[in-house]
Amino acid sequence: MDPLTDSPRVRSDSMSSSASQGSRSKMLLRQRLSQLLTCIEDMSSDDEASDEVSRTLDEAFQLCGRFIPTDTFRLHMVTWNVATAEPPEDVTSLLQLDIQPPADLYVIGLQEVSATPLRFISDLLVEDSWSHVFMDTLAPRGFVKVTSVRMQGLLLLVFAKQIHLPYIRNIQTTYTRTGIFGYWGNKGGVSVRFSFYGHMVCFLNCHLAAHMNYALQRVDEFEYILETQDFDISDTPRVLDHKVAFCFGDLNFRIADHGLHFLRSSINSGRLNLLWNKDQLIMMKKNEPFLQEFEEGPLNFKPTYKFDRNSDTYDTSGKKRKPAWTDRILWRIKPKSPPSEDDDDEKASTSADDGLDEYPLLVTQDKYTSDMSYGVSDHKPVIATFSLELRKCFDTPLVHISPVGIWSADQDALLNYTIQEDFMSSTWDWIGLYKVGFKSASDYESFVWVREDELPETNEVIQISVDKDEIPLLGGEYVLGYYSTNMQSILGLSANFQILESKRAVMEGLVPENVNGLNK
Repeated sequence: MDPLTDSPRVRSDSMSSSASQGSRSKMLLRQRLSQLLTCIEDMSSDDEASDEVSRTLDEAFQLCGRFIPTDTFRLHMVTWNVATAEPPEDVTSLLQLDIQPPADLYVIGLQEVSATPLRFISDLLVEDSWSHVFMDTLAPRGFVKVTSVRMQGLLLLVFAKQIHLPYIRNIQTTYTRTGIFGYWGNKGGVSVRFSFYGHMVCFLNCHLAAHMNYALQRVDEFEYILETQDFDISDTPRVLDHKVAFCFGDLNFRIADHGLHFLRSSINSGRLNLLWNKDQLIMMKKNEPFLQEFEEGPLNFKPTYKFDRNSDTYDTSGKKRKPAWTDRILWRIKPKSPPSEDDDDEKASTSADDGLDEYPLLVTQDKYTSDMSYGVSDHKPVIATFSLELRKCFDTPLVHISPVGIWSADQDALLNYTIQEDFMSSTWDWIGLYKVGFKSASDYESFVWVREDELPETNEVIQISVDKDEIPLLGGEYVLGYYSTNMQSILGLSANFQILESKRAVMEGLVPENVNGLNK
């Protein structure tokens, strides 16, 4: 990327809501260092002075640390109205799997997934075709489906690298209907929330009311979804309570006033900026305070609706729909609470907390574009990639788990697990045996229940026996995972380990017998 020619990356963070707060932070740091120098000059041999130096130094370094996020994670997001189509065979370009650095999280929001009554019922029993194609593509690359939520044609999927699974906790999903007086789910929103290394994030996939003249209704529906969706989490019961919320989907906002000829001429000549001031979402943000809290990258890609299928030609049907940026990806960093008027200014500037976030989260949008190569729908998919810079609130899994000794289907095996930090464990928790490259928490080869007679103590080593009949005969590379029913997530993963091929596999004819180096 050429920083001189490419559009600047869009950045936002949870550490400040304005440039003035950043300046204030630097001033506070200088104050701390000044205090430290004063303490050193006045330091005597008594313990009180030594403690003061130590305390001031700690505060200075803590303040520095708050502005240096230590880890960066890459988020890849897709929104696509698939117009009831079946998925294409290859979604590699959509997921940009060959781009470096690779993603850590994939969040995919689809609208208008085929939801005829028979099809919808069958999709409830087994994964739908779109989920299958994404899982089949991502699993071989080490991504696991964290969760999904569906409401008729709305589908939201979240994938993460296997290494991150123990740090994705408190997963919850919900949905809101807005179609046909709120009773029909063809329009509305589905959402997923979870804690990512201790940071509360939420993803909301929406499909809002269609047609040019319903811009105000779209705003009302969006606000209604944000206000009514709730989660069973005390500190983040609403979407906007999360530290960062991504809201995206077929928001259906159109380009007002301009005629069809001017629209197409501007698009064909690459003068997209001539259309921005008549984009309904941009116009609505000027008058709606809640929309002003959301950020969006520049619309430097062609409008993604409406196309003739299997082409990059805008609608040539009798309706000749005007092109529009209906498909959007927005995000919002939770604003800082304003200081109380009763707070003393001097006290506020010298307190240990100073209103600053000890665990900041900085969001940078690296890319915002569409992929014109896909033609199964009359919409083109929209892609956004983000860098999430954060300080981890924790980096130790709640459960440590490991296999004991050699594993093969010729004998019973043993595993150990230890609860490393107290959580709401249950005797309904279980430990799955997964083949490396597994697709989801339910994609286990076999499982065993955790100890059922009593809940474990913290740091207690518990040993569980695994029956040999539950171990794969052919062997291979596997991993153990502790699944929490209360937190609906995998809280601990073992290192990958090898299961040896069983002698029973030869006896049962699953593999050829090897005699003197030759297959018999």
